[in-house]
Amino acid sequence: MSLSRNQKRFRHKRSLDEATDASALQQMLEQLLPALPFSVPAGSASHFVQFIQLLHKWNAAYNLTSVRDMKLMVTRHILDSIVINPYLHGQQILDVGSGAGLPGIPLAIINPECYFTLLDSNNKKTRFIQQAVTELGLQNVTVITERIENFHPDQRFDTVTARAYSAIENLIAGVAQLLAADGVILAMKGTYPVAELEVLPDGYRIERVEPLIVPGLDAERHLVMIRPNV
Repeated sequence: MSLSRNQKRFRHKRSLDEATDASALQQMLEQLLPALPFSVPAGSASHFVQFIQLLHKWNAAYNLTSVRDMKLMVTRHILDSIVINPYLHGQQILDVGSGAGLPGIPLAIINPECYFTLLDSNNKKTRFIQQAVTELGLQNVTVITERIENFHPDQRFDTVTARAYSAIENLIAGVAQLLAADGVILAMKGTYPVAELEVLPDGYRIERVEPLIVPGLDAERHLVMIRPNV
């Protein structure tokens, strides 16, 4: 069935709009990435753009994130995720409650030498993550659809990340059986979580709480680093 003239015009316009969006996102990333205190591999920006466009497309049907503007996704999802990169420990990384693949996917893009397991119990969200992994050609990511208490991997993880999890106390309880003896839990928070830090399960300590600066984002961010007592 041939396309009408109007259909062809619409498709052409949509292609131009997508190309314009990609160019604007690429430019924004190239301006903001150098403000980070570490460098990212060459080509990362184009992978980030591809991920943002895919997230934007799926978001219409799957409601993966409340952020709808793709330029806001640059700061609130990409940069807000990779800013914790200097604090990753070891090669085996678990991202719990990964949701739309955050921070797991952006971190996997810039750390091809590490292995990331992205865990979420929501089938719609893990379906999106798996599609993103496939389209981005990420060979270092495994996607698991499971509740954390039912996840029993063959080996423990060097780092556990959590961006959109509940209280720190619950996070520690959930990942205790998944963390290596010398591992670290990286709990990503907004404002300084005073109340949460006062209640920790026995056997764990706060190594430190690091204030984070996300380029282009005018909001508080803190990273809580938790380790088992040894």
